[in-house]
Amino acid sequence: MPWTPPSRPTRRSLLAGAAGVAGTALLTGCTGDRPAASDPVVSLERRMREAAVRDSARLLERYDATAAAHPDLASRLAPLRTAVAAHTAALSPAAGPGSPSPTASPSGGTGAAAPAASAEPVPAKPADALTALADAERSLSEARTIDLAGAPGELARLLASVAACGAVHVHLLTSTPGAKP
Repeated sequence: MPWTPPSRPTRRSLLAGAAGVAGTALLTGCTGDRPAASDPVVSLERRMREAAVRDSARLLERYDATAAAHPDLASRLAPLRTAVAAHTAALSPAAGPGSPSPTASPSGGTGAAAPAASAEPVPAKPADALTALADAERSLSEARTIDLAGAPGELARLLASVAACGAVHVHLLTSTPGAKP
C-alpha cells in the first residue's frame, strides 16, 4: 500500500515550520525599516549633526537680529555671519531637506543664540550687542569642544575646526577694528 500524506498538517509539522520562521527572523535581525538602528554610529552622528545645525541656525538668527538692530555693525558682522552659514551647511546631515537654510537673508528675528545664551533682545548699545554676540559664539564654541569627546572621527574633526573658528569670531567681535596689537 503506498503512503499518502495526511490531509491536514500535523502538530509536528506546524512546530517545525514555526521554528524555521523564528530562526529566519533571528538571522535577519528583524530590523524592519530602521537601518540606522543597526549602525549606532550613524544615528549618533546624525543626531549630533542635527543638533549642531540647530545651534548654528540660532547663532545665525542672533547675527541677523544684531545686524537689524544696529545697521552700522552689519558690514563688520557680514563675514562672520557668512562663516557661520558655511558651518551650518558643512554640519548638515546628508538628507538635509528639513534642515534650516544656512544662507537665509537677515530676518531680524528674536536674537536666540547658542545653547548657553538666552533669548534676550539685542542690547541697545552697539558695544553691548557685540559683547552679547561674542558670548553666544563663545558658548557655542565651548559646547562644540565638549562634544568632540563623543563625536565620530570625521565629525569630531569638523566640530574642532568649527569650534576654533568660533573662538576666532569671539576675538574679532571683542577687538577694536583697525587697532594695532
